[in-house]
Amino acid sequence: MVSVALLAGCATSTVRNPVTGLKERTVMNESTELAEGKKAHDQVLSEYGAYPDPKVQAYVNELGQRLASQSERSQLEWHFTVLDSPEINAFALPGGYVYVTRGIMIYMESEADLAGVIGHEIGHVTARHGSQRATRQQTAGIGVVAATLLGAVLEGAGVGGAGQLASQVSQSVAAGYIASYGREQELQADQLGAEYLSRSHYDPRNMVDVIQVLKNQERFADDTARAEGRNPPPHNNWLASHPSNDKRLEDITRIAESYQGQYSDESRSRYLQAINGITFGESREQGLTRGQNFYHEGLGIALTAPVGWKIQNGKDAITLVNSDGTAGLVVKLVPAKAGGSHEEIVRKLLKPASGRAEPLALNGLSATHFVGNRSNDPGQPQPFEVTIVSGPGDQNYFLGYAAKDGQTMQRARRQIKEAEGSFRALTTADRAAARPWVVKTVPYPRGGFPVLARQSPLSSASEQQLRLINGVYAGGEPKPGQLVKVVE
Repeated sequence: MVSVALLAGCATSTVRNPVTGLKERTVMNESTELAEGKKAHDQVLSEYGAYPDPKVQAYVNELGQRLASQSERSQLEWHFTVLDSPEINAFALPGGYVYVTRGIMIYMESEADLAGVIGHEIGHVTARHGSQRATRQQTAGIGVVAATLLGAVLEGAGVGGAGQLASQVSQSVAAGYIASYGREQELQADQLGAEYLSRSHYDPRNMVDVIQVLKNQERFADDTARAEGRNPPPHNNWLASHPSNDKRLEDITRIAESYQGQYSDESRSRYLQAINGITFGESREQGLTRGQNFYHEGLGIALTAPVGWKIQNGKDAITLVNSDGTAGLVVKLVPAKAGGSHEEIVRKLLKPASGRAEPLALNGLSATHFVGNRSNDPGQPQPFEVTIVSGPGDQNYFLGYAAKDGQTMQRARRQIKEAEGSFRALTTADRAAARPWVVKTVPYPRGGFPVLARQSPLSSASEQQLRLINGVYAGGEPKPGQLVKVVE
């Protein structure tokens, strides 16, 4: 997550809201918005990474600039960035910084759909919603930057990021309050987004279509979980972070239908051409999960999870975890400053009070297994078990055993050892499997989605997933020969 320093005691001033024309007290005037937005932009890019396709970036930037030029703050230096994330999200920072993920782009059906998402986020910036939120939070003890960026990042992370960020700033109540915009702010952003679409010759009703497309994405996730005997997952997407109950859908529909202008076509063909070849799911830079295997081409390593276990590919660690999430193996890259030898790494990172080391080899890689104790905060001995491995490219890796308690550790030990024993340098077969999936467009065959699903690398639910990314999960069928999205 974006790390921010808390700035307290910021002076208030009076500004005129560009949208309403009314004066309002604020702790973030326009110059502060610009400065803090620029600073936070670098942090966002460090956290997520920009999607490395200049054509996609240029396409989204051109669309965003066109919409922003119709806004009440067209004089801002606007920045539109596609983040290299499969998550379905979009968010904005003060000062004209708007972000969409490549993940959300895959589920849009037209340029007008994407314009609806971007227009909504521009609305939050033009109406100074982030600045208003920062001003409210000053009394809760959170500084300007923390209040504004925390809210934006919570929106970017979805529900799952709220608890972690709240603990980081030790202001869980205030952080929860910031986690989403208020109802009036959401309604205003919808109204502004619809206006920007209309001025740019897009039908505002596409904002309604966006909500329906993303609600189908949630429905698919719920249906898949139930089919696998799991509880439906939390929804960490644009809808989860932008409240979308029935009242809001009614409001968006009412707003959109109030526009009766003449609009150009939805530019579907132009949009499909723009996203043709975009990465689907994990990228080569992030590492790829394929079934029970994990491949990271950049690091030159691979792992295989035991049967029934899952692979969690996080920013800072790869975790192979058992089915109920109570035990696993945590794999992390050891920072160079921790030392060169395995003994030095254990001493600096873990600071053991006692323990024993045992040399071993993992698939030809030199390793040291260490079992020991260290003192926790109350000064009590805390057991730990790790393996340090010298991997490809002179990189050292930390393989930590994890479980909720000692009994769970004993039950899971055999599978943790199995996971550990799979750590290897990429083989020729691994490299062949480590190929990212991409979205392509093809003519819709007469045999329909069942034909496309047989050619897809996706899971057994590939037919439904193909329906989902083509906007017909809830029903309907493309015409034969019409271009549709597939995953290759």
